[in-house]
Amino acid sequence: METVTNLEPMRKGDRTLSPQELQIQRAQRRGAIIRYVVLTLFGLLMLYPLIWLVGASFKTNEEIFSSAAFWPKEPTIQGYIDGWQTSTPYTFARFFLNSLYIVIPKMIGTAISSVIVAYGFARFEFPGKKILFGILIATLLLPDVVTRIPQYLLFRELGWLDTYLPLFVPQWFALEAFFVFMLIQFMRSIPRDMEEAARVDGANTFQVLWFVVVPMLMPAIISVCLFQFMWTMNDFLGPLIYISSVENYPVSLALKLSIDTTEAFNWNQILAMTVLALAPSLVVFFIAQKYFIEGISTGGVKG
Repeated sequence: METVTNLEPMRKGDRTLSPQELQIQRAQRRGAIIRYVVLTLFGLLMLYPLIWLVGASFKTNEEIFSSAAFWPKEPTIQGYIDGWQTSTPYTFARFFLNSLYIVIPKMIGTAISSVIVAYGFARFEFPGKKILFGILIATLLLPDVVTRIPQYLLFRELGWLDTYLPLFVPQWFALEAFFVFMLIQFMRSIPRDMEEAARVDGANTFQVLWFVVVPMLMPAIISVCLFQFMWTMNDFLGPLIYISSVENYPVSLALKLSIDTTEAFNWNQILAMTVLALAPSLVVFFIAQKYFIEGISTGGVKG
């Protein structure tokens, strides 16, 4: 039997690769493998605290401090059961509902007011526009803590303490300059042809905004809602200042209820409820991540 040795060079398309090109190609593949391995290791390193948090929520209070391993030796859901009941007359479901009472109107108000204000800055010319836009951008540099005392005094005079109104009413007046700026940048990347065509057909300003601009702004609007959802769910200082009744506590304050500095407390309950508190933000993000990434990437480029 005749032995045939295949010495035919490798081909890329219709072109034969030279030995030098083959060597470069192999080096690129090795480099890509190394990069992915390094990124994977760093990713696991960054995610390990979150992974450990999930695993520790199924551990007993004693095992949490005796082992740094992810998987518990004797998994238990007692932390979730006891943590859900809380040490108050209310279950954790009540605190989740309280958070929704804040998050939903805050997201809606932020989206509507930010779109209207951004549309005015991006599409119209009016006296003092540059000055007002400069003031808007300047508020981005203003620390939030600076306005805490004036806002508290204002809301106290209005009788809004121990209610949810101070936590979402300001957002109905485009308080979040970051979102307004992001939407302005997104609008500047959108051609005006469709808007002009709608005006020729007799559409007024609000019709153009609602039927033409808003559908094209949807990725950016979803990004705004996602940011606001996550920030509000994680907000601790705002509810701490304005809400004093336990029955009105959102999730962020309810987690603090499980920590008593005067005696030992069960960390497995705290970790279990922390996992549940993180779950809504993670679920919402993964559902809408396509629009989130599109809105952020497009909003950062001026057309």
